[in-house]
Order: sequence, then C-alpha cells, then structure tokens
Amino acid sequence: MQPGCATGCKADQRCRSGLRLPIRQSVRLFNSRNYRLWAAADLVSVTGTWMKVLGVNWFVLQATGSTTSMGLALMLQTLPILLFGPLGGALADRLPVRRVLLVTQAAHAVLSAGFAVVVLFGGHLSWLYLLAFLTGLVSAADGPALGRFGGMVSGPALLSQALANGSLISSTGRIIGMSLGGVVAATAGPAVLFLANAVSFAAVIAALLAMRTSSLHQLAAAAPAERGAVRAGFRYLATQPTVLVVLGVAFVLGSIGRNYQVTMAAMSFGPLSGGPAGYGVLSTVFAAGTVLGAIVVGRFRELRLQLLVGAGVVASVLQMVAGATPGLWSFAAVLVPIAAAAVIVDTTVSTRVQLDTREDMRGRVLAAAAVVSALGGMVGAPVLGALCEAIGPRETLVVAGAIGVLACAAGAVLLLRRSAEVPVLAE
Repeated sequence: MQPGCATGCKADQRCRSGLRLPIRQSVRLFNSRNYRLWAAADLVSVTGTWMKVLGVNWFVLQATGSTTSMGLALMLQTLPILLFGPLGGALADRLPVRRVLLVTQAAHAVLSAGFAVVVLFGGHLSWLYLLAFLTGLVSAADGPALGRFGGMVSGPALLSQALANGSLISSTGRIIGMSLGGVVAATAGPAVLFLANAVSFAAVIAALLAMRTSSLHQLAAAAPAERGAVRAGFRYLATQPTVLVVLGVAFVLGSIGRNYQVTMAAMSFGPLSGGPAGYGVLSTVFAAGTVLGAIVVGRFRELRLQLLVGAGVVASVLQMVAGATPGLWSFAAVLVPIAAAAVIVDTTVSTRVQLDTREDMRGRVLAAAAVVSALGGMVGAPVLGALCEAIGPRETLVVAGAIGVLACAAGAVLLLRRSAEVPVLAE
C-alpha cells in the first residue's frame, strides 16, 4: 500500500493518473499548432475587448456623469444578442465558420475604430450608442461561430480542457486589459483604447488565416440551407431536458446570483464605506479569483453536471456569508472563492451544452446559452439594484444566495430524475 492513499496501490495510481490527465490534455492541446495560434489570438483579443469596455464606460461617464447612460450603452450592445442570437446560431451551423469569423472579426475591428473616431472628433453620444448596437449585432453571429470553431480546433476529446484553458485566458486578458486600459485612458484618453481593440482583432484574423485547415476536427455536417432552421433549433432544445435544466440553473445563477458588479458597488459605497477605491480593490480581487477558478477547473478530468450544481451551491452559500462580513477586506476574502466558483459554473455550462447536444445543432445551442447569459444580466442587474435600495446590500446578498441554493437544489432533483430515466447522457 502506497502512502497517501488508504485504498491501496491501484487506487493511488488512479488518483495520481487522474491528476496528471488534465496536464497531459493541456500539453496535447499546446502541441497543436492550430491551438497555439488560437490561444495566443484569444489572449490578445480578450485583452483588447476589456480595454474597449473600460473605454466605453470612461467616455460615457465623462460625457454625461450618468451611470444610467453607461447602462444604456451596455443594454444596446446586449439587445441584439437577445433578438438575433438564435439566427446567428443557425448561420453558424449552416455556413463555414472560419469564413464567418473572418467577416465578423473584421467587422468588429471596423466598429472599434469607429468608436475611436467618435471620441477623437467629439461626436454626439448617439453615434456611440449606434456603434454599441451594431457591435452587439455582429456579436450575435460571432459568438456561436467562435464556440463552434473552438470545438474544431480542440476536437471533442479535448474540448473540456480547451474551455478550461479558455477561462484562464479570459481571466488573464481581463486583468491585463483593465489594468493597462486604466493607465492608457488616464494618460492618453479612451480613443487609444478603442484603437488598441481594433488592432487586437487583427491577431484573430491572422490566426485564422495561418491555421492548417487539414488539422481541424470537422464537426457533423452543418444544417441544410432550408427555412425554419431557427425554429428547428428551438424544437431540438425542447427535446433536451438535461440542457434545459442546465440553462435554467445558469440563468438563475447568472441573474440574481451573479451580478457581482452591482452588489460589489452597493457594498463598497454602502455598509463597507470603501468608496471608489474600495470598489477598485474588490474588482481586482474578483478578477484574481476568476484566474484561480480557471486554474482549478483545468485540474478536473471531466466537467460533469455534479460539478455545476456543487460549484453553484458553494458560490451561493458564500454569497450569503459575504452579506454578513464586517469589513472590506473580509468581504474581499470571500469574493475570491465566489469568483472561482463562478468560473467553474460558467465553464461547466459551456462544456455540457456542447458535449450533450448534436454537433449540427451546436451553433444554435451556443446561441441559446448566450441569450440566457445576456438575459440574465439584463434582468438581474436592475432587480438586484432595486433590492439593494429596498432592503439593503447585505440583505440582498443573503436573499440572492438563498435563491441560488434553491435553484441548484431544484436542478439537482431534476437531473437525478433525468438520470434515472436515461442512465447515460448522449455524447
């Protein structure tokens, strides 16, 4: 019997093998030239995107001094995903996604340059709102295509690890983009942030053009070019109870349980008396927690539904604990595991909705997940804001956490019933 394992040598070998497997999977991914190109381009693009997010907020607040106006810009960018996301998913399933991405990434670059022009030449704020809406319109087609193409780069066997790596890349890009963007905006103004984001899309275009198409993992044949592709996607989702439960839990956690930008601001400017500086500290700590979560999720051999429910419960319970913390630093300490659990939830949802559905429907399923995420943000933010004003930030965290626990419990019951009916999920 080997030390460190009470069940014997073979079990110990399996334990150590299980820990090593994610590392081997990650190494296998980075051995692929296509994946190296894709990961590098992703980091550059995500960094640029967060610089642009900061630039929009900075410019709107400087121009109006209104957080409502800032929220309007965000809503206009999200609205097209709600309205046209299913159509974008159908296009991703039907058209060659590499070509779709070349067009959408170029469009994003042009629009980001347009933001810079508006700022540099003192354009009216309505032009920025128009560009925000057009950006969302492009994203409605771009998002499902990115997800589908990512599966082609990694292949189904390594998709979970690729998504875990993607979470780490996104978290790292967010920290770099927000940190660098703050310095650039303060010294050179927000226009430079938009120009930097425009250039960042060139990295994705270059990666797409440099990839070896023969090494891509071809997915099942795209849906035939016929009318009713969007309706067919909805009909398919209606026959997938497991995916519907996953999306339902994700909606609750993503709306009332996960709009931390609202609750962090309410706590910092309210009972914690941290003000803007405190909010900045909390935002940085939360971003660090997302990096931790991305590292943790990459250690799992397989992202199962049990992990989704477990991480959701942990995040929700800790959210309730956060409502009772006495000071800024104790609140920040609880934020770290909350952010980590949030990343685990997001990565598991993205993995399951892809692996548990048909490949020819993947674009439409990913579009549905994007709609759920966008709707959760739009619904949850004002609800949490109203609750914070009505009952207080601390009480809001407790109520939202309790709702999250109930949602996870309901999801677990439904999934258990489903597993009793169908022992093995369709892969």
